[in-house]
Amino acid sequence: MTDVREMQLTSAWEVMMKKQTKERVENVCFTLPALICIFVMFYIPFVMGAGYSFTQWNGISQQPKFIGLDNYKAIFGGGSGFFSTIGFTIGYTALFILFSNVIALILAVALTKKFHLANVFRGVFFIPYIMSMTIVGFIWKFIFTKGFETMFEHCPLPFFNWSWLGDPRVAFWAVTLVGIWQSLGFYIVLYIAGLEAVPQDVEEAARVDGATSTQRFFRVTLPLLGPSITTCIFMSLTNGLKVFDIILALTKGGPGQATYSATMSIYMDAFTNNQYGLGSAEAIVYFLVVLVITKLTLKGLNRTEVSL
Repeated sequence: MTDVREMQLTSAWEVMMKKQTKERVENVCFTLPALICIFVMFYIPFVMGAGYSFTQWNGISQQPKFIGLDNYKAIFGGGSGFFSTIGFTIGYTALFILFSNVIALILAVALTKKFHLANVFRGVFFIPYIMSMTIVGFIWKFIFTKGFETMFEHCPLPFFNWSWLGDPRVAFWAVTLVGIWQSLGFYIVLYIAGLEAVPQDVEEAARVDGATSTQRFFRVTLPLLGPSITTCIFMSLTNGLKVFDIILALTKGGPGQATYSATMSIYMDAFTNNQYGLGSAEAIVYFLVVLVITKLTLKGLNRTEVSL
């Protein structure tokens, strides 16, 4: 009996080991194509770009000219004006995070109320998000240049007669407005999902204890929305720092360089001015800036979420 028992245990062990080996092989087979794509599309170009940042290359000549740290000296010396574009991008991102999250949260709270057209309004707010940013940019460019003038021709308010894309002071707000309008539906959906996941028994307990609707929102609902708030702020942060296509469609960085974002500067230097070395150096510097900002933001959000 002992020998039979040992043989059964050995057989079961072999079956389990074969199953684990098969699962590992399957995992490798399924993940390997994705890893290859990531290396080919991200890591290899990143390393090549880092190498090109030490060269002077117009994208045509066969051999880039090695110039050492000259591109980085031009960036940090202010010769390229790159840090002014970073300032614009950070200002845009700050306003984008603030208004997109506050407005989205207010609308999400309203859309979680039970009324007949709630689902219709959810769809209406989400439609701009599924549209291409370039198309949205061209639509709003027409609105800013011709739409306001045509629809509000006799309106006494000066608001509609502003040069939205021609005045450097107003163009920044125009770009920010369009960016917020286009992405609002995405954050509304995330906040609605978070609000619907809030346990009703907690809300009911607060109501029984005599808490008002405002107290229940700020002291019960809002703390429980910590994960949703973290996700939305991080997503709006990354989207704000990557802003490019909407500026390209609306202003192309103008008037002058009033709406020149960091990504727009990298694009123009590399693919329009044919300064691939300088563009690569700007991309590396901006990568480090974004890395620091995102790390600090995530660290602060995680602390806030835990304290909630």
